[in-house]
Amino acid sequence: MEAAGAFTVDGLRIVLTVTAAVLIVAVAAVRLSARTGLPSLLLYLLLGLIIGEAGLGIDYEQVGLSLVLGYIALVLILAEGGLTTSWHDIKGSIAPAAMLSTVGVVVSVAVVGTAAHLIFDLDWNLALLIAAVVSSTDAAAVFSVLRDVRPNARLSSMLEAESGFNDAPVVLIVVVLAERITTGGTAEPIWAIPLLVALELVGGAIIGLLIGFIGYRVMAVLGSSASGLFPIGVISWIVIAYGLAALAHTSGFIAVYLSALVLGNVPLPHRTTTRGFAQALGWLAQIGMFVMLGLLASPSELAPQIVPAIGLGLVLLLVGRPLSVFASVVWFRVSLRDQLFLSWAGLRGAVPIVLAMVPIVEGASGLGWIFNLVFVLVVVFTLVQAPTLPLVARWLGVAEDEQARGLDIESTPLEEVGAELLEIRIGTRSRLHGVEVFELRLPAGAEISLIVRDGAPFVPTVESVLHRGDALLLVVPAPLREATEARLRAVDRLGRLAGWSTEPEPG
Repeated sequence: MEAAGAFTVDGLRIVLTVTAAVLIVAVAAVRLSARTGLPSLLLYLLLGLIIGEAGLGIDYEQVGLSLVLGYIALVLILAEGGLTTSWHDIKGSIAPAAMLSTVGVVVSVAVVGTAAHLIFDLDWNLALLIAAVVSSTDAAAVFSVLRDVRPNARLSSMLEAESGFNDAPVVLIVVVLAERITTGGTAEPIWAIPLLVALELVGGAIIGLLIGFIGYRVMAVLGSSASGLFPIGVISWIVIAYGLAALAHTSGFIAVYLSALVLGNVPLPHRTTTRGFAQALGWLAQIGMFVMLGLLASPSELAPQIVPAIGLGLVLLLVGRPLSVFASVVWFRVSLRDQLFLSWAGLRGAVPIVLAMVPIVEGASGLGWIFNLVFVLVVVFTLVQAPTLPLVARWLGVAEDEQARGLDIESTPLEEVGAELLEIRIGTRSRLHGVEVFELRLPAGAEISLIVRDGAPFVPTVESVLHRGDALLLVVPAPLREATEARLRAVDRLGRLAGWSTEPEPG
């Protein structure tokens, strides 16, 4: 006998049809995002609002379920971020990124929390809770914008590493402050929170690194398994890192990112397939999370929060974020223009909206308005920051015309012979323009296999002349990738005389 109200096959048909239609629209939104400069994920929020209670009438009020699903989505997004991040690219930015994710978060929480307490007369616990919720930059939003902006390598790696690291401390701070509110302040004292967060981060980092290396050893032995099955095993190790770290009362999110970073940078087979699978899971998680958050929002309850959201957002954007960046990176000789770009590029996204549900799930009463305030803040300031970020990058002179990057392609033969495929685009100001191929003097074994000019591909000779706008495909032995990129950057900056100049080549 079928229970009343049970989910039926007919219901499944409707859910599958609606879900598939939403995903198709979400894929199409990427094209719109490229034309408007807005992160596609903001369009997914709008999609959730459209199919929600004020649009097509889907009534969704499951806050507890949404928090659980949000955490699952964050695990998959951080896993994708770690697996697709090159250790070579970010190793020089680990220290400033770690400072941004710890010291920077503390400074941001202190500044915005003080403003919330003084301007809106909120209790200190509540003011600091709201500040902590909005202090985390969002990996999905940052990555989607960086694909188009392309700041210099140091800035890009700093932002990528920060957005991968800072979810962990922020989640811990939000949970502790929410417990203080629900217990009437009898939980951990304010002064003990930084120590507690530091201990949990260290514990989670140790577990994540350990599971990453164990996973590498095991998966290397299982490397002969089917390429379609192999990525599932890799993702499973990353999820195990989260589970073990959480069970040990340490940070599961830092464990996820670090275990994924290890597995993404060791010589495992099927790396391209694994990264492609992780990227697909990451996109699915991002789409699902943003659409779900849009569904959860009630447009009629958002309007009263517009003024306070803009007020707190301005404090965060113009005071909190710049001070947190200065306090974190001034020790690493980061220039003022780079600091200004880092400040403007601190995009918020789904993470603050998900964390706004924590106090509700923890049992705090009358705090549903925090979700609406954070939702409005994220939408408004994403509309302000994301489209203007390319202009800010050009104004500050931190954008690069030329940037070499690895291509994610299915290429088992390349993996077997230890080679990599690089793409380089020659920018409008690059001094690669006019240089003949032989004048590049690339390391022996690195070859330009194809040039695409005005949409027409051709195989170059040693006497082919490079032009602005050319796209070059290079086949490079894996050990020579670093030297090849260094040589290309040197010629990009100094022209064909690079190497004879007294100015040192960038390493």
